[in-house]
Amino acid sequence: MDDTVRYQPPDAVRDRAPYPVRRGSRDTVRRRSPNAPPRSFLWTRRVVLTLLAVFALTPVYVMLSSSLKPLKDVQGAFGWVPSALTPRPYIDIWHTVPLARYFLNSLVVAVSSTLCAVVVAVFAAYAISRYRFTGRRFFSVTVLSTQMFPGILFLLPLFLIFVGIGNTTGIALYGSRGGLVLTYLTFSLPFAIWMLIGYFDSIPRDLDEAALVDGCGPLGALLRVVVPAAVPGIVAVCVYAFMTAWGEVLFASVMTNDTTRTLAVGLQGYATQTDVYWNQVMAASLVVSVPVVAGFLLLQRYLVTGLTAGAVK
Repeated sequence: MDDTVRYQPPDAVRDRAPYPVRRGSRDTVRRRSPNAPPRSFLWTRRVVLTLLAVFALTPVYVMLSSSLKPLKDVQGAFGWVPSALTPRPYIDIWHTVPLARYFLNSLVVAVSSTLCAVVVAVFAAYAISRYRFTGRRFFSVTVLSTQMFPGILFLLPLFLIFVGIGNTTGIALYGSRGGLVLTYLTFSLPFAIWMLIGYFDSIPRDLDEAALVDGCGPLGALLRVVVPAAVPGIVAVCVYAFMTAWGEVLFASVMTNDTTRTLAVGLQGYATQTDVYWNQVMAASLVVSVPVVAGFLLLQRYLVTGLTAGAVK
């Protein structure tokens, strides 16, 4: 038998209690917090989020179900529940077109352009954020203004420049991975610089001064103090640059050939003059989206922090 004496508040105290207390019971019924949102708002939020989730996941379900159907079922009337499932499209995608080569090209180009954009942007943004020099404001405005123009305006000039360089120096930029990396830097680098300027501005200058007092030079202060403190912003820039290069179609369709073609353009190979392999298109689309989705999920917390800090400044 439990001999513990339970405390029962007097009637006067019980009447003034912020929540009702039931005699002889350990259960309590607490009132809602005065700062809690109304129940109508909570239910509205649930309904809206559910509708948005359905809206976002329906195309993914259609792609997944179509990628597991035979071709004749995909070409026929669409059904939400597949009548037959087969993993064959995920095997055929590697043989119908050289998908592995396209995957390697996209990976090399995306990683190279991301690393180049981040390295250059870190030094450029640090110089603009920490030093005052002639033309600083003009350079910042010029970098930001490049984002106002559509990419198609740069397509023909870059094509003529690459062809001219190849004819003059023999350096083959057109149709090469290096040329595509330089092309992607033209629109990923300005955004990376502008974003890191705002993030570096949010880092106290006292950290730089403390590093200088401890014996570090400007470069040592940047690499040992500022860069570790700016990891969320740098990760956000990496994700943006990689996603931009991974799914880019316009420049890749003009600046590449059969050897250097990337995934975004190579998926067109599943459409022939006589037929379109829709089940393989869906399967290949899901396969090529795995690296981006996985990277986004792994780096999501850094991405949100980096974008928020850059937007505040």
